[in-house]
Formats: sequence, structure tokens, C-alpha cells
Amino acid sequence: MAESADSPPDPPPPAAAPVATAGGGADGRPVAPLRGTIPAWAAVFWGFTCIAAVVAAWFVATAGPVGEPERRFVSPTTLPSVQETVESFPVVFGERKLVANTLVTLKRVCLGFGLAVLVGVPVGILAACFPALRAFLAPLAVFGRNIPVAALIPLTFSFFGIGDFQKVMFLFIASVAFVLSDTTAAVLDVPQRFVDTALTLGANRRQIILKVLAPLAAPSIFNSLRLLFGLAFGYVMLAELVKLGTDSGGLGDLINVSQRRGQRETILIVLLVIPLVAWGIDRALWWLQCDLFPYRYGGRGIVPRIVGGLVHPKRTEFRP
Repeated sequence: MAESADSPPDPPPPAAAPVATAGGGADGRPVAPLRGTIPAWAAVFWGFTCIAAVVAAWFVATAGPVGEPERRFVSPTTLPSVQETVESFPVVFGERKLVANTLVTLKRVCLGFGLAVLVGVPVGILAACFPALRAFLAPLAVFGRNIPVAALIPLTFSFFGIGDFQKVMFLFIASVAFVLSDTTAAVLDVPQRFVDTALTLGANRRQIILKVLAPLAAPSIFNSLRLLFGLAFGYVMLAELVKLGTDSGGLGDLINVSQRRGQRETILIVLLVIPLVAWGIDRALWWLQCDLFPYRYGGRGIVPRIVGGLVHPKRTEFRP
């Protein structure tokens, strides 16, 4: 039937909802991508901005008239000022032997964590390959990952006495379960198609473990060990804070002695040195990780070429 002349017109169709495009919002304006990256200069800028903000807050919290510490926001017995801490550097590096104590701590961490790696990585690879061994070790791994590490200190004193050996074994016991579990998980994450291809080519179980599973899991294992080394570096502080007899040395012991003497400046300096040392070691291990596995992390592969040149000098060609 025809429409009348005075009937209202049909309403316009609804407008389509705005659609967000890649790199832009619904209104077309650019939006910073989630989980993206920023230039190196921007990362450095924001990092230094964070440090400057912390130092500024520290300066304001400890500011006050000279000779009137009671008028500070934070008492000097709780938090020394920036100037007081800086003036203590010569004493801490000289009389308190900060460098020597740092080397003592690093030696203990390297020995204890190195022993955990020597035991945990091979056993973890075997546990991933053989389900019966994995089930057998599962209770020990769960126990080792969840027990409070502070509870291990009196136990290690009972078994290993006092001194460096006790601290090394404490680090070993505290770290080996994490190394074993992470190694097992890395090997289990290797896609099954690589194992099937090796079986098709006639490889036996030993060859599959040594030439397929272990090499393919090596980048993930090394990355896990790099992160766990920082965990062990934190554990050694706990071990060194507990002192029996004449055993001494290490950054933890330095903190403990300074706490008893009321030397808050020394404690602050040590707390500043610990993350700097840990960060430097982490960056060195990251460089080594990238270099050992260039196909995964984009390194130059210098170390593998050097090792290959030593093992097969006639078959390795060095390129500048």
C-alpha cells in the first residue's frame, strides 16, 4: 500500500560503532601499544628518573638543620642522610674491607650454586626423560622448593659445622630443588616432533637425550640458572647473618656487625653494593647467554666459535 504524503520519514540507520585499528584507538588517535618497547635512550632516561626520585625522597626525609637531628623527618639512628652516607665510603671500603667481603660472598655463592647446577641439571634432564625417576624425585623437589630456607640454617650447622663449608652446603640445599625442577620443565617443553624425527632417523635413547633434548632445552635452562643465581645471592645473605664462633667474612656478616655497632651508614652502603654487584653479574650472564645461543637471542656466537676452534682447529673458520 502506498505511503501517505504526511507520514513521517523512516529513521536513519544506526551509525556503525567505531572500530579500533592497529596502533590507534576507536577515534583514530594513536595509542601506545601494550607490551611494546621503547628506545634505549628512553629506557635509560626513565631509569635515571626513578633513581633521582628515590635519592630526592631520601634527601627530603633526612633533611634538617645541622646539629639538630631531632628536627629531621626521619631520625639519623633510623636513616642516615645522603651526605653522611657518602662521607662513610672511605671507611667502609678501607677499614671495613668492603671489596674483600664482597669477594668472600661471591666465592660462597659460586661454590654452592655451582654444586647445585652440577647435580640439579643432569638429574633434571634424566627426570624429564624417565617418568619413573621424575615421580620418584617429585616429593623431594616439592619439599625443597617449599621449605623455608631459614629452617635449613640450624640443620646445616648440625650436619656441616660452622665456616665456609656450612654456607656452601646451605646454598646447595636451598638451590638444588629449583635447579632440578626448572631443568625438568625446560626439557619437557621441547616439542615432541623433534623426538619423533630423531626416532625416525634411527637415533637411540642416549642420542636423543644428548643430541636432541639437552641442546634444545639448553637456552631455557641457562636462562633459568641466570635468574636462580640472583636467588642464591639473596640466600647467602641469610646464611652470613647467622654467625657462630670465629667464622666471619662476607657482606651478611658486615651487615650484622654494623647493626650491632649502630653504623647505619655502613648498612646502607652494603645494601647499595649488593644490587649493583648482582645486576653486573646478571648482565654478564645475559651477554654470555646471548652469545652461547645466538639463534635464540641474537648474539654473535663468539664463545662457541672459540670453543669450536679449540676442539676442531682445522675445521673452524674464524671470521672478524
